[in-house]
Amino acid sequence: MSALPLDGLTVLDFTRLLPGAVCTLALAELGADVIKVEDPRGGDPLRGLAPIVAGESVYHRAFNLGKKSLALDLRAAGAAAVVDALAARADVLVESFRPRAARRLGVDAATLRARHPRLVHCSLTGFGQTGPYADRAGHDINFVALAGLLALDNAAPDEAPGLPRLL
Repeated sequence: MSALPLDGLTVLDFTRLLPGAVCTLALAELGADVIKVEDPRGGDPLRGLAPIVAGESVYHRAFNLGKKSLALDLRAAGAAAVVDALAARADVLVESFRPRAARRLGVDAATLRARHPRLVHCSLTGFGQTGPYADRAGHDINFVALAGLLALDNAAPDEAPGLPRLL
């Protein structure tokens, strides 16, 4: 079998839900060794998303193929030392926390790069790292609403002529 482009690369996956799962799945499919770090109090919310087959979410299984998994409570005493040890041997870290939460949990770029300057840090956020919405949760429904598309969908046909109904 021929080598894959990311063979030998270690990725720490601190993401939740679909955007992060898809991102790190692509890295795993390209040969990276992906270690998914999950909260021990239920793990990634995808674990509970239906349909459930043989006690396992189809979505969780599909989007975590080829990944290793580790349960770690980032709020617990000693968690920072575990994150530090993982980051010391990793090449890439992908997280999907809001900026303030990432700083509080010690998985933000500034904290980790200070100790591990070669670590590539990727942060998936809805509204970026700065600005008035930076610490807001961002999901597709938020973006659709902020863009005004929900209001258009509820408009009477004569208020938005020519626009298709969205929902």
